[in-house]
Amino acid sequence: MLPANAWHPPPVPSCRPSRGAGEIRGQVSGAAGEEGCGETCRSGGLLGGAASQPREQAPQQSRAPACRSLCDHSVGKDPPAERTGQRQRLSTEEATRWADSFDVLLSHKYGLAAFRAFLKTEFSEENLEFWLACEDFKKTRSAAKLASKAQRIFEEFIDVQAPREVNIDFQTRELTRRNMQEPSLSCFDQAQGKVHSLMEKDSYPRFLRSKIYTDLLSQTQRRLS
Repeated sequence: MLPANAWHPPPVPSCRPSRGAGEIRGQVSGAAGEEGCGETCRSGGLLGGAASQPREQAPQQSRAPACRSLCDHSVGKDPPAERTGQRQRLSTEEATRWADSFDVLLSHKYGLAAFRAFLKTEFSEENLEFWLACEDFKKTRSAAKLASKAQRIFEEFIDVQAPREVNIDFQTRELTRRNMQEPSLSCFDQAQGKVHSLMEKDSYPRFLRSKIYTDLLSQTQRRLS
């Protein structure tokens, strides 16, 4: 007969989950929350002294075409729309006006997004990015920042073998290089004008015939029928 103070082995825990583990599973929807105590025990959750946490499922990637997101204005939503969760839709009238002129297209933020998506398919988005960088540069009000911003734009888009070199002639490139000696808000004007003209005469007509634009127009029209 064992003495009264003899050591007794602790009881073997059962597979029944604790109340806390049950509450955790109750908050998880789907099969992940209904794995049962067997799966919990095998993973060492209860036997190891801590309840196992349910795995988070990876978010599914949307496979909707690019034109659908543009049609729903999911690109560049207005701040009020983001705060309220509302989604504005692109109208057929708005999308049709993009064909009126290249400048109308550039002035519309969703038209700009659609044109950028098209240029990426042609691997020539650097032209638009340079034009936009120049537009932003001309808004610079700080004299201290002017020279550094001008140098960054020149090194990224204008210089020979720049990482995103735009297609401009030698004379325009050298004129812009000389402008870098004393940068001003107009130092990129000629280069920007050349790139604008190139996009207007070359890329813009192809955009209007592209599947991106025609599909977007079709989607806006189907909503009206």
